[in-house]
Amino acid sequence: MIFPTSAPATFSNPKILKPTSPLYLPSTLPLTSFFLAGCCCCTGPAKKTAMQPPAAATAAPTVATYSIVAFDPATGDLGVAVQSKFFGVGSVVPWARAGVGAIATQAEANVTYGPDGLRLLAAGKNPRQVVEILTETDPRKEVRQFGIVDARGNTAAYTGTKCNDYAGHFAGKNFAVQGNILAGEAVIKAMETAYVAALKKPDTELGDWLVAALDAAEKAGGDKRGRQSAALLVVRENSGYGRANDRYIDLRVEDHAEPIQELARLVEMHKRFYPAAHRNRPQRAPTE
Repeated sequence: MIFPTSAPATFSNPKILKPTSPLYLPSTLPLTSFFLAGCCCCTGPAKKTAMQPPAAATAAPTVATYSIVAFDPATGDLGVAVQSKFFGVGSVVPWARAGVGAIATQAEANVTYGPDGLRLLAAGKNPRQVVEILTETDPRKEVRQFGIVDARGNTAAYTGTKCNDYAGHFAGKNFAVQGNILAGEAVIKAMETAYVAALKKPDTELGDWLVAALDAAEKAGGDKRGRQSAALLVVRENSGYGRANDRYIDLRVEDHAEPIQELARLVEMHKRFYPAAHRNRPQRAPTE
């Protein structure tokens, strides 16, 4: 679980409460490798062997997953929720900025889509324009997948033609869902249906609705490789720790047998740890 702090924070059907800090895992040669090499030099002449490149030199693993981006017009909250058979998915997929938008980037994720997409939204581009701009100069766009929602509830999504099956998305008003290497199209439909149904439940908010969509996806088959990590990011202006940033809710389950259940538990803990923030939600006048 990550303490609320702004996120640095994808669809058609072609084949693409204890505070901590976000984890960044640098690629390094294991210390044991260095130590053993040193020992060999001390004990006698070493045999010449071909150096093998570290695993980090190979292509990054595909972030096969399902995610949802959404906007709550009543409060102005923006958020992303994601689950994957991938370690630490929250460090890759979710990006959001209060008053601007939310982006989920996955498959063979291009993480520049997150910050670059948010800058384009802040500059006045709509989600469809952002999709066009980001993909037109990406030579590997066929293996990308991402979804976008802006602070007006406009959405867009993209699934590259070479994303692994099943890959698809749905972009509606105020939310978009997307996934790849899914059990089937039913996973996308289940997320859509569950999110809309969750909106009607009393005493709930955006974070609850996003987790409900993940839960429905998993019950419909989810990521066909299995499950491992999940994340939830909800941004709200001046609602992070000390009112110094916009990360209202920033929770991550990095490696767990039941990541969505654990994420739901952390959401409830967040409510108990920060009751005033959940109780005093902003109220916005209805807009077109």
